[in-house]
Amino acid sequence: MPGVRFDDGLGALVAPSPWELVADGLGFTEGPLWHPRHQLLFSDIPNSRIYRWLGGRLDVFREPSGGSNGLTLDREHRVLACEHDNRRVSRETADGGAEPLATHYDGKRLNSPNDIVVRSDGRIFFTDPPYGIREEQRELPFNGVFTLLPGDAQPTLLIDDFDRPNGLAFSPDERTLYIADTNRHHVRAFEVAPDGTLTGGRVFAEVREEGRPDGMKVDMDGRLFVCATTVQVFAADGRPLGVIDCPQMPANCAWGGDDASWLYITARTAVYRTRLATRGIAPHLRLAD
Repeated sequence: MPGVRFDDGLGALVAPSPWELVADGLGFTEGPLWHPRHQLLFSDIPNSRIYRWLGGRLDVFREPSGGSNGLTLDREHRVLACEHDNRRVSRETADGGAEPLATHYDGKRLNSPNDIVVRSDGRIFFTDPPYGIREEQRELPFNGVFTLLPGDAQPTLLIDDFDRPNGLAFSPDERTLYIADTNRHHVRAFEVAPDGTLTGGRVFAEVREEGRPDGMKVDMDGRLFVCATTVQVFAADGRPLGVIDCPQMPANCAWGGDDASWLYITARTAVYRTRLATRGIAPHLRLAD
């Protein structure tokens, strides 16, 4: 079984079988997304591709992908992507291409959108650290968290006091938005208003072993699964439940399968999965409701 350390209840969720290899020989994998038609999609950032894993076979879903990182679905099952190379958030078009949704704020180009989530009402939230650009390319003096509704002229800035805002995840009731601050080694929790406004911002969890929190997902019981050197898991009240060791350092994770009980991780040059005794919060399940 995948190794579990600092176990305070996490071990009961982990299956006895080892991690399964899904794909390898890649550049740097990110943005895993279970799609109701295409099964698993994920980004290979340096090779500017979005891959599709369907029926156990791997092929290219989109190339070039604009150096895509985080991926999610909107309410019409269209893929939304955070693109480093194009410094934008894009939306899938009918021909399989992509069109811009967000490119600028206050007349200045975004840094390099990184991770993205969509609330059940269609409102989009994304992070904008500078990982995909050189310092001299920067136009915005901060690393922000933004929101927008499709059709908005530009995104609305929500928070600008992060060092490196990264992964995003909603609580099951969507009243709390978790945001990773990678360089500060913690995850913050914000209360979310109907208009997308964020308040609070308390430190919800400090990751172990100098881990740098990246992508995150939540299960049906409100546990937060954080990719930070290992997969580090926290209860809904922030209590650490333990860590799951991984074959390679994970950057992001996603729930997959018809019942969202498979946890997929994008881990450097490969993608792995393991089945857990829980169900995740996943876009394809929200769309099916």
